[in-house]
Amino acid sequence: MDTNTVYEDGTYLQNNPTWHEEDSQWKATQIYRMINKNNVNPSTVCEIGCGAGEILTCLSNSYGLNVSFTGYEISPQAFEICKKKEKQNLKFFLKDMIDESDISFDIVMAIDVFEHIEDYFGFLRKFGKKGKYKLFHIPLDLTVSSVLRSSPIINSRSLAGHIHYFTKETALATLKDTGYEVVDFEYTKGALEIPKQDLKTNLLKLPRKLLYSIHQDLTARILGGFSLLVLAK
Repeated sequence: MDTNTVYEDGTYLQNNPTWHEEDSQWKATQIYRMINKNNVNPSTVCEIGCGAGEILTCLSNSYGLNVSFTGYEISPQAFEICKKKEKQNLKFFLKDMIDESDISFDIVMAIDVFEHIEDYFGFLRKFGKKGKYKLFHIPLDLTVSSVLRSSPIINSRSLAGHIHYFTKETALATLKDTGYEVVDFEYTKGALEIPKQDLKTNLLKLPRKLLYSIHQDLTARILGGFSLLVLAK
């Protein structure tokens, strides 16, 4: 799979026509809470692989004009969407920020990004130089349920473009192996909190909720439906 081509030639847009805009307010809320929880007060925030730009739009509304936001995207189709959202404190660029020199931000974000990238170790080593704080949202696709049924992983590969699959432990180990100091992390409960899920997700909502209240790690490891939000230096 040529991971760049599917974003540049329109294939990803064909499989994901909304470019996940409907989940953006929920993701922005998780990000905003994590930043405030750790007393980080940024003046500049950047997102690489910003897609339709809706996460940055939501964050820019929360912070106001004292914080500037920048989004980078390699897909011309996604850039057409996000470019229309530019305003005084929000700008977008159609380019790969990872190879840009002499550029740095207070916070640089990769939200559901490096599971798509073939050389994700190389990406993470370069990405770490782009900001003081780094913020990641990482889908936890590798679960007991997904391995037993196999179809969830195949679907995330063919439709969402995920070519690497993580548990909480392997995600954190990957960041440490590529030179990051993990400041804080937490599960995000997409399967429990995002509205308008499919029937199977809705049927599992109650058992997920009950088991999660007893043992978070076990629930994420067995039933899935969770991602990991990580703040690092």
